[in-house]
Amino acid sequence: MYYNKEKIILASGSPRRRQYLQEMGIRFAVRTAAVDEQPLAQESPQDFVLRMAREKAAAVSAEYPGSWVISGDTIVCLGDKILGKPADEREAVALLMTLAGREHCVKTGFCVSHRARGVHIVRLVTTRVLFADFSEAVARAYVAAGESLDKAGAYGIQGKGIFLVKSIDGSYSNVVGLPLFELMEVLLANDVIAPGCPNA
Repeated sequence: MYYNKEKIILASGSPRRRQYLQEMGIRFAVRTAAVDEQPLAQESPQDFVLRMAREKAAAVSAEYPGSWVISGDTIVCLGDKILGKPADEREAVALLMTLAGREHCVKTGFCVSHRARGVHIVRLVTTRVLFADFSEAVARAYVAAGESLDKAGAYGIQGKGIFLVKSIDGSYSNVVGLPLFELMEVLLANDVIAPGCPNA
């Protein structure tokens, strides 16, 4: 679908982000960034994900100033409370029951950066997700299926967890972990990628 006009580095080890970019035809290297991913005191969810995106991009851009760096951070939040990955199955069930029958938000901050050219574009994308009002038995069955423990909010919309979701308002790919429309828009606007094949 797209081809590179410039070198791209993905500052993320997320297999879902890698898969999305690969499906778009984009070539990239992967370099993960070692940053402290703890929210600051009184830091809002949106400020946190935007800061994480900036810091991850900055860490990788410092080593590769001549490449375009894409970074991102995705969180699940209920109001102003960030819901992380559950520590165990018991906590996973409790998280799911907190979300059952309620609307929560999935927020992604992403950054597209080219240090040598002084380009640092940061965006926030929010998707509202409404869960069905399921029982604890359903939550336990889902957690037993083994999909919860490595997921923020204890569910994966791209897997079996889709059956927990009654509706979404906004970007589906954002809930998976990378808001594709918004990212492609930035990459195209900055002439980092182009549609089609390079030899067409």
